[in-house]
Amino acid sequence: MRSYRIACLVLGMWLAGGFFMAWMATENFLAADRILNQGNPAAIARLNAIGLAEGRALLRYQVSEQNRFYFESWEIIQIFLGGFFFSFLLLGTREGKATLGLALFMLMLLLAQRFVLTPEITALGRTMDFMPEAQVAGEHAKFMVLHTAYVAVELAKWGLGLLVAVVLIMQGDRRSRHVRQEVNPIDKANYRHINR
Repeated sequence: MRSYRIACLVLGMWLAGGFFMAWMATENFLAADRILNQGNPAAIARLNAIGLAEGRALLRYQVSEQNRFYFESWEIIQIFLGGFFFSFLLLGTREGKATLGLALFMLMLLLAQRFVLTPEITALGRTMDFMPEAQVAGEHAKFMVLHTAYVAVELAKWGLGLLVAVVLIMQGDRRSRHVRQEVNPIDKANYRHINR
């Protein structure tokens, strides 16, 4: 029973971290626009000195680099969480092949993100950061395809994670009911006598 709680905790940390990263990446880009619209007047004056378009490009570049660092770091943390989660399910619980297969598939999706999609998105994003507007259109289409693939993989991981969570919760509940059924007969009046 305790092993199912630990597995659910690790899975919950993995899923919650993914939701937090998605929220943070969006907020970081919105922060650049907030600085330009309602930021410190002294900062806006300095941005106006170099040109508002250049200032916006620099702020968005800084946010992009920050998000790239955060996502790469989070993916490394996920590899440890996902590896621990799969290993714990394999060695610390009595889960069947289906649950283990789902957990392994989540880990495989993560590895595809980390070693295929993220390097491509990072390289393409860095080439687009200061590219002239006329050249950005073609590269932007490629970037959006890669970004959509990344989001689709992330949603697939979340869906699989929620499915594994439901299975673990049901298994834990089933086990606790089974244990209670074995313990309850001891409390019946017929079983309280002592044989001497």
